[in-house]
Amino acid sequence: MKPALIIGSTCVDVIIHLDHLPVTTENLHPTSQSMAIGGCAYNVAYIIRLLNAPHTFISPVGGGMYGDYVASCLTAAGIPITVRVPDQENGCCYCLVEASGERTFLSYHGVEYSFDEAWMKPWESHSFGLTYVCGLEIEEPTGIHLISWLEKHSELTVCYAPGPRGCRIPREKTDRLMALSPILHINEQESMELTGASDYMEAAARLHDRTHNAVIITLGENGAYCLEKDTPPYHVAVTPNPHVVDTIGAGDSHAGTLLACLTKGLPLKQSIAYANQVASAVTGVSGASLPPHLLPPFPGRLQP
Repeated sequence: MKPALIIGSTCVDVIIHLDHLPVTTENLHPTSQSMAIGGCAYNVAYIIRLLNAPHTFISPVGGGMYGDYVASCLTAAGIPITVRVPDQENGCCYCLVEASGERTFLSYHGVEYSFDEAWMKPWESHSFGLTYVCGLEIEEPTGIHLISWLEKHSELTVCYAPGPRGCRIPREKTDRLMALSPILHINEQESMELTGASDYMEAAARLHDRTHNAVIITLGENGAYCLEKDTPPYHVAVTPNPHVVDTIGAGDSHAGTLLACLTKGLPLKQSIAYANQVASAVTGVSGASLPPHLLPPFPGRLQP
């Protein structure tokens, strides 16, 4: 298939480990804190790059302390900075990680979540196949411009991850995105919040009725559920990681692996199975970036 096109944010994850989330007036002592490069689109692109799948990553990098940090990390990793906006601040994400490994995000948005059609001029849309976008960018005021750009380039197959704030995106934006017949990548809680369904299977059916394309719902330690066109729905199991550190980036890594596999020509069900393995491995490390030596063996004859 053609290379994937990843559009979205790169920010700084400020990871704070603590026993539990604080309540009003409580004084807690975090056990540790660290900084790492992150952002949904970056996490997706990172895994695609790790699997050597062809892709282009369009991510605006701002200025300020966090923008300089992002720029230095991308340069050190040999990742091209396709858009630099030094006169606008880059944001960050405070990742509060409880003892259980579950995470809560406080996202301070900067230019990294914005979109300008002018940034796409150097890139020929017909050169790409699958295109990833996230609800966090769509929710922003400039998200309407991203939707308009996608509408103008219907030759692209959109992979849309509504994310935890998908249900807060204005209806007009969601309706226009769904009309593009995207592949949906969403977790169990998000799917029910977005549709008002009582369970993820009902949510998948409602979403599929709107998109007429594959709906992939991640279920954590229970694997994933998929409903695709003209095929009975199915579950894809996973072996849970017995040593969970945190769940930061697990969903993004699942989406990125899925895109990499599809770009390499693997069937959807096999792609989901491998994405489950990668996401499980990500929960065993701190932060979203899986070290290359921990990448599970790639399935079939295709090599990463």
